[in-house]
Amino acid sequence: MNRDNAIKRLHQRQSPWDILIIGGGATGVGIAMDAASRGLDVLLLEQADFGKGTSSRSTKLVHGGVRYLEQGNITLVRDALRERSLLRANAPHLVHDMPFLIPCKNRWERFFYGVGLKVYDFLAAGNNFGRSHGVSNKETLTHIPVLKSTASKGGVIYHDGQFDDTRLLINMATTATDHGACLINYASVDALTKDSLGDLDGVIAKDHESGEQWTIRAKCIVNAAGPFCDSVRALDDAGDEKMLSTSQGVHIVLPRHFFPGDTAMIVPKTSDGRVIFIIPWHDHAVIGTTDTPIETPTLEPTAKAEEIQFLLDTTAEYLADAPTHDDILSVFVGIRPLVKGDKSARTASLSRDHTIRVSTSGLVTITGGKWTTVRKMAEDCVDRVVREKYLSAKPCITQSMHLHGFIESSSVRSDSRSYYGSDLKSIEQLESESPDLAKLLHTSLTIRGSDVVWAVRHEMARTIEDVLARRTRSLFLNAQAALDIAYEVAQLMATELNRDQAWIDEQLGDFRSVAQNYLPKKSQ
Repeated sequence: MNRDNAIKRLHQRQSPWDILIIGGGATGVGIAMDAASRGLDVLLLEQADFGKGTSSRSTKLVHGGVRYLEQGNITLVRDALRERSLLRANAPHLVHDMPFLIPCKNRWERFFYGVGLKVYDFLAAGNNFGRSHGVSNKETLTHIPVLKSTASKGGVIYHDGQFDDTRLLINMATTATDHGACLINYASVDALTKDSLGDLDGVIAKDHESGEQWTIRAKCIVNAAGPFCDSVRALDDAGDEKMLSTSQGVHIVLPRHFFPGDTAMIVPKTSDGRVIFIIPWHDHAVIGTTDTPIETPTLEPTAKAEEIQFLLDTTAEYLADAPTHDDILSVFVGIRPLVKGDKSARTASLSRDHTIRVSTSGLVTITGGKWTTVRKMAEDCVDRVVREKYLSAKPCITQSMHLHGFIESSSVRSDSRSYYGSDLKSIEQLESESPDLAKLLHTSLTIRGSDVVWAVRHEMARTIEDVLARRTRSLFLNAQAALDIAYEVAQLMATELNRDQAWIDEQLGDFRSVAQNYLPKKSQ
């Protein structure tokens, strides 16, 4: 992945692209990967960085969706469980099995959840994850020793998947590039162009780095802009009714000692209609998520004080050592693009099924869904495009296509950098050639200078935020620690990108502004 090379390809292109994708989140990159692997000519444009929005701000789960069973959406759960297995098989360096405990207050709850999770197991029959089983009160405390003794009378253990969302996204983007797709970040689509019959035939886009404007032709334009897909649809037809109802979910990150061990926990009933997860992740504990309806999606959503307090209060009901505001290391907020179609005003009950719509002019919009089902979403979308535009394409191969970084599951390392998969050897070679790059940049984080250099050279990182938020997860894990090393990261990047001190100063200002959204709000 090299941005300069991608722009050179764009300039050299004489004929229309088969597919032009707007949006570089999970859905857009998934479509690029699927389409390129079928032999189609693909261009993807992302207004910011890959995964800048929702795709980097998930609850870090590859799951069937236990709560959708209660809603009766068996098809969604079954399909998601199947995709969960495929994803683990294709990216074992990023997706792994994790046991989850549901603490129960009485025997009835243990029976109720136990039966439901046997259905979950049945729908997942033949996959590569563990099976559910009941546990006594004593066994519950063995799994989660920090659980309050009054919080449960036993429980149920079931298994789901955990992953690192933007590391997976970058591997998907690299896989798409390996198959011939052209992906460019920091390039926004400002207008759609149409032919004399009113059919879409291209876009007008802007390179945010150079300021250059591009007029690009394409046979099909796919709107995969996530929470911003209604804005893209408005470029096609300003009178279109909005498809989405958006809400935001807040997560807080705590030191690992608040939740040690390798078993996650799910609180199935909360006052806002959602479940809450407490999950070990990158040697920290992630707690989330809330569900607060919002009017307008933004690239940098911010947590409300009451949302953070809700998570702290709920956690305090279950953990013996209740965390406070001062214990929070980072706060991150994701926006859910939920498709309208439910009379309920509560976004927690809206469908997570994906929707594909084709406008009169030919704009293909895909939205909804969730991380776990991205591969299937992409397959369905490319199938639709091929039919609509009569394109010549090979059959879909992503069900069994190994993602970039793939190594056999038996070879996956257990250290803090296992998420690099097969790339780790090259990074360690880089460190052996330049030993200074092997040094940790901060005692509270695992990031090294080699991670920064690798992100710039091979993963299209262009800003401090790209490196500290998405190529590594430093900002998500410890916002203050990320701020502490921002200048050193900027210096390393400036050397790689041939930038001057003015660029460093501008970058530091931008990053400090963004990082404020991740710093926990002070106690009232």
